[in-house]
Amino acid sequence: MLALNLIRNEPDRVRAGLAAKGEPPDALDAVLEHDEQRRAVLGELEELRRQVNEISRQIGPAPDQETRQQLIARSKEASAGIGPLEKQLATAETALNELLLAIPNLPHESVPPGKDEHDNVEIRRVGNIPEFDFDPLGHVEIAEALGLFDTERAAKLSGSGFWLHRGLGAKLQRVLINWMLDLHTSRHGYTEVYPPALIRSDAMTGTGHLPKFANDSYHIESDDLWLAPTAEVPVTNIHRNEILPLGSLPINYAAYTPCFRREAGAAGTETRGLLRVHQFDKVELVKFVEPATSYDEQLKLLANAEAVLQELELPYRVIELCAGDLSGAAAKCFDIELWAAGTPGPSDTGPGRWLEISSVSNFEDYQARRAGIRYRPEKGARPRFAHTLNGSGVALPRLIVALLENNQQPDGSVAIPKVLHAPLGTDRLQIPT
Repeated sequence: MLALNLIRNEPDRVRAGLAAKGEPPDALDAVLEHDEQRRAVLGELEELRRQVNEISRQIGPAPDQETRQQLIARSKEASAGIGPLEKQLATAETALNELLLAIPNLPHESVPPGKDEHDNVEIRRVGNIPEFDFDPLGHVEIAEALGLFDTERAAKLSGSGFWLHRGLGAKLQRVLINWMLDLHTSRHGYTEVYPPALIRSDAMTGTGHLPKFANDSYHIESDDLWLAPTAEVPVTNIHRNEILPLGSLPINYAAYTPCFRREAGAAGTETRGLLRVHQFDKVELVKFVEPATSYDEQLKLLANAEAVLQELELPYRVIELCAGDLSGAAAKCFDIELWAAGTPGPSDTGPGRWLEISSVSNFEDYQARRAGIRYRPEKGARPRFAHTLNGSGVALPRLIVALLENNQQPDGSVAIPKVLHAPLGTDRLQIPT
């Protein structure tokens, strides 16, 4: 969440940031109004407490019993007003906090202006888009021919939006997870963690997934637990309500988790196949850093995610999101998009499409304020809020889509990147005989 002092002292700057993200600037008016009301109640309460304390100091040295009784009566009368004011203050603080939780983060000054994804800026392209002397197939047709997935039995188990991986399809999933974790821990310096997949509401609130994305998440009401939509949520909250030790930053975590999203309202061609599913696997990268280094660390995180695609010899591009396309919590974000040779374009103009595979975001202190994550910049210094960053390193479904579609061969087989030959035990996925 935004610092309340920032909203009080620089409302015009905050309104401009909200407008850049396409948010109604007048959302700030309600925050300022409730803050003024809360401070008025707090002032009354503090004055009443001061009066009670002053009267109490006079009771002991009172010159006679009559004066003492009068002072006691005055103290009781004043004290009777404290309880209602405390309840009023608690109500005002709750209302103010709910309003603050709904205010998005401000875009960093370097973020390009724009309204939506059409205004995003392409930074670079890496790798060559494959060319075929045959009509490339989509990943669904390839996977079914190779026996990698079983869609009918998956639907029998869980309904639409789920996939049953089998044989080399299941092994490919497992190999990719292990390989990416090893890459990030052994070469990029991340510490591997394996967090719970069920998380509490305050953890979802800490990363900004609540209240905004409640309808897109799976909730177990009886236990007030949520199925993790991404490892970002539990991993970021590992240090919730902590003061990190002096010299401990940066902290870099890599985590594999299954991820669960309702994808409410999803429809169209993306619901067929792995492009939009309710459960998927992902390796996530999370950083806790000092504010002065956070944008350098974001570029490092971006390079770490890109390394996955470079090792797998997959063509991709890096996109810098404009202000209007940023998530509510992000101050700056880069998307990595993979080329998928057999996926229809958005206008069905032919095969081939860019698919988002990772978002590398800097949240500055927005999440840290919500989750109470602080650090000491130096010995004896007051704690400050850390900056948090995260990015997929990377998500499995669209990675597999790109591997299958870009590496398909005329005979129906799929060539496997060299780095996966040994762990997968083959250099090619072939039609079963």
